[in-house]
Amino acid sequence: MEAIWGIDLGGTKIEGVVLPADWQRNLQQLQPLARLRIDTEADKGYMHILHQIQKLLQMLEQETGLKPARLGIGTPGTRDPVTGLMKNSNTVCLNGQPLKKDLEALLRIPVIMANDANCFALAESRLGRVALEQLQPEVVFGVIMGTGVGGGLVVRNQLIQGAQGIAGEWGHNFLDASGGPCYCGKTGCVETVISGPALERYYASLTGQHIKLKTIVQRFQEGDAAARQTIERLLENFGKAISVVINIVDPDVVVLGGGLANIDLLYSEGLQRIRKYVFNNRLDTRIYPPALGDSAGVFGAAMLVSA
Repeated sequence: MEAIWGIDLGGTKIEGVVLPADWQRNLQQLQPLARLRIDTEADKGYMHILHQIQKLLQMLEQETGLKPARLGIGTPGTRDPVTGLMKNSNTVCLNGQPLKKDLEALLRIPVIMANDANCFALAESRLGRVALEQLQPEVVFGVIMGTGVGGGLVVRNQLIQGAQGIAGEWGHNFLDASGGPCYCGKTGCVETVISGPALERYYASLTGQHIKLKTIVQRFQEGDAAARQTIERLLENFGKAISVVINIVDPDVVVLGGGLANIDLLYSEGLQRIRKYVFNNRLDTRIYPPALGDSAGVFGAAMLVSA
């Protein structure tokens, strides 16, 4: 068996990991053979990003004394399965580019790519919360709620990407018109209502104060009325938005990720709001916090090349 290589391509940093071939032997004490990160330097353009990925791969080769036979890469946005071009990426210089084709030509190895939220879902299923809880679910939905809102779908331990490469993109379904315009061109998307920046904007609309969500949560705990309204907006709309996913996909497990996954109320009052809207008289879906933290993206990329 060969070592497992993964790269998480982000807007500000690129992280790489090499996992041992027997990574499944002891998940709780899994130690990478190497794990490194460098700056993306996306402002220098598309070709520079390609060469940064090549540079990081060479650094991993030097540290391990190994060479990859293939490489998994998690990306912002996704690769269109019809055109082969990148789309929906907030690292805008990637959009419209044949990233997989160009990387394979540069690195001379096969590259398997997926959206970073998909990598999160895959990592939490195979290495993280689902694996550590020793669950055997048929369907896992991984949620990202942070600066943006996204998700990934894993069925029978395999990632589902979909006919258009957008499986799991619950963040760009309509939720509430009060969210206003979304960068995607639509109005009232889930992301415009319950992402971190959206909730910060809502609090500012009530108070005129522009503060971080972490501070809003602290003020909520201190009894601040505007903070209470903001957290109520989060909980109610979280319940509505996740209930739609559960009604359509009916996952056994939902794992939350991103900065908002640290808000404890989502696992108590948030469950009550989901139960309120789901098309069933009870909620059997298990809702968990993440286990891998910021490791999920790069570990999930490595899982793309692991059977």
